Amino acid sequence: MLKSHFVIELLKLLAAGMLLISFAMLSTRRIQRLITLYMWQGAILFLSTALVAYDAGLTELYFSAALTLLLKVIALPFILNWLVRRLGAQRENERLAHIPATMLAGLLLVILAFGLAQPISVLAATIMRHTIGIALAVILLSFLTMIMRRKAIAQVIGFLAMENGLFFAAASATYGMPMVIELGIALDLLVAVFILGIFFFQIREQFDSLDLHHLESLKEE
Repeated sequence: MLKSHFVIELLKLLAAGMLLISFAMLSTRRIQRLITLYMWQGAILFLSTALVAYDAGLTELYFSAALTLLLKVIALPFILNWLVRRLGAQRENERLAHIPATMLAGLLLVILAFGLAQPISVLAATIMRHTIGIALAVILLSFLTMIMRRKAIAQVIGFLAMENGLFFAAASATYGMPMVIELGIALDLLVAVFILGIFFFQIREQFDSLDLHHLESLKEE
C-alpha cells in the first residue's frame, strides 16, 4: 500500500511537469527550445510508463517505456534537430499571437479537460486515473500550440506533442495500448517525420522560409 501511494504521488508530480511543459510550448518562440521541451515531455512519458509497469507488474509496459525512450527522447528529437540544422533554422524565432491571451485560452482548455475527464476518472481502475484530466489537457494544449504556429516545424512538434498526450491518456485510463498498435504508431510517426522533412526542404527552396503563410499566396492557374 505504501509503495502504491508513493508511486501515485510521483505520477501526479510527473503529470504536473508534463502539463507545465505543454504551457511552456505555448509561449516559447525558439524552434530549438520547442524541440528540447518535446524531448523532456517524452522523458516524463517514459518515466511514468516505467513507474506504472513497476507498480502493476505489467511486463509489456516495460517494452512500451523502452519504445518511448528510443523514439520520443532519442530518435525524433535527433531527427528534428538535424532538420533544423540542415534548414538553417537554429536561430529562427517565431512571432506569436498575444501570449497572455494564448495562456488564458490554454487555462480555459485545462478547465474544460478536467470537466470532461471527471466521469472517465470515476470509471477507470488504474493507478493513473487521477491524471486523466491532465492527459486530456496536454492533448488540447498541444492542439492549441499546433494551430497557433505559422512555422511548419513548430506545427509538426505540436502534432507530436499531441500524440504524447494521447499516449499518456491511454496509459492513464487503460494501462496503455496493445504493443502491436504502439509499434504501428511508432513506425507511422517516423515515416511521417521523414516525409514532412522533405516537405520542409521544398518549402524552404521555394519560398526561402518555413512560414506556411506563403502557401496562401499560391493560386491555381
